[in-house]
Amino acid sequence: MEYVLGIDIGTGSVKAVAVDLEGQSVEASNYTYSFQSVKPGYHEQDPDQIWEAFQYSIRDIIEKTGSRPLCISLSSAMHSLIAVNDNGEALAPMITWADNRSSGIANRLKATEEGMSIYRSTGTPIHPMSPLCKLIWIRENDPELFSKTYKFISIKEYIWYKLFKEFKIDHSIASCTGLFDINTHVWHEKALLIAGISGESLSEPVPTNYLKVLDQHPGLPFLRSSLPVVIGASDGCLANLGSMATSPGIAVMTIGTSGAVRITSPRPLPNSGAMTFSYILDDQTFICGGPINNGGIALQWWLKQSGQQGSASDYDALFEKIAAVPAGSEGLIFLPYLTGERAPIWDSESSGVFFGIKLQHEQAHFSRSVLEGICFAMRDVLESITDNYHIDEVYINGGFIRSAVWVQVLADMIGKRVTIVQTEDASATGAAYLAMKTIGLINNYPVSNAAISRTITPDLSNTAIYSKNFSIFKKIYSSLKETMPNQ
Repeated sequence: MEYVLGIDIGTGSVKAVAVDLEGQSVEASNYTYSFQSVKPGYHEQDPDQIWEAFQYSIRDIIEKTGSRPLCISLSSAMHSLIAVNDNGEALAPMITWADNRSSGIANRLKATEEGMSIYRSTGTPIHPMSPLCKLIWIRENDPELFSKTYKFISIKEYIWYKLFKEFKIDHSIASCTGLFDINTHVWHEKALLIAGISGESLSEPVPTNYLKVLDQHPGLPFLRSSLPVVIGASDGCLANLGSMATSPGIAVMTIGTSGAVRITSPRPLPNSGAMTFSYILDDQTFICGGPINNGGIALQWWLKQSGQQGSASDYDALFEKIAAVPAGSEGLIFLPYLTGERAPIWDSESSGVFFGIKLQHEQAHFSRSVLEGICFAMRDVLESITDNYHIDEVYINGGFIRSAVWVQVLADMIGKRVTIVQTEDASATGAAYLAMKTIGLINNYPVSNAAISRTITPDLSNTAIYSKNFSIFKKIYSSLKETMPNQ
């Protein structure tokens, strides 16, 4: 069987997907790993553990398919940072996107015009997730590590060095650092100055279709020689490509543990108020949008408070009760900021709130309001994008699509038809599509509707209720945000 292998290097696992020459996923593999939190706000991982999972995933796909890939292409999580020596060896654990230790630095920088100027040039929100803020933290708090580091790199660069012994970073991952000018495709001098480094401390930026031929590798003896490997892009950008949502006017809304709203644009779409991101897919394509922290994790929290363990049957029972409560939860509104929030408020000290509690509210009302609160947060991001861009279609994916109730609430919330798009793994699949175009197997990115399963139409009477409650939702946060850091 002939196939291209897309590999997504995620925060929790490496996922590999074999995509045949018709663009269909035929096999998949998934190897997980852990993280460490040695202090509050820390979120670290062992990059060598991830490299091992990367090796295992390739071997597993070859065993399942009985053949070797024509090409490999890489996707990876954004915003990671590893300090390495000149042999590409990690000097400290990898700091992931979820690490919050530099929140004070981010708040300080965000409050300056210089910080907002960097945001407009780099397309990366000023937030502790960004390598820019992480670098400043290391310089200020671990000067010994800072001074002895040869390069500061991401997890994809770490694996690329393992493969080819060269320090390269694709334009997509570079555009997520807060250090890269997305208009000129060079390291941003002002951001470098604030971080206290020069471009020599970072990898060489290359296009997302940068290709290198891999000959025999001691860690990957099961691969054929002269194998083309495409450096690829970030997981968020490739998720849009894997969802076949690269045409103008299409938004992709994803809800898993967290959530995100992304659209494809021929140009950056900065929004200084909401600090939406503008990340590079290729030289002609930007993926713009915003992430939220509190997706399924908020519902999981509520289920636990209700005395449930989180089994499939527990969720089924919860959704059945939610369906029996009218839209709007009879005036009960939930702010889902249990783990702080990213877009569009970018407030790591925000917190959750139940508002409007009255005697008629029962447990089922609270359950529905939690679900609606997550969807309010997604609508908040969507509207911050549509300030600059018209949306005709909305594709949805992620774990939440298994619940018909949740999907309907989201459709009603945004007042638009939503179309469920199912792929084995959108980011890994998108990486495979990028490789297929790079090596000439296809001329253009696929835009087929073959992966679309069904469309859900909003109940516009519910949309009217949600629009009224949404304005209250936004006022609740704006009224309470100054008191939240004291809680």
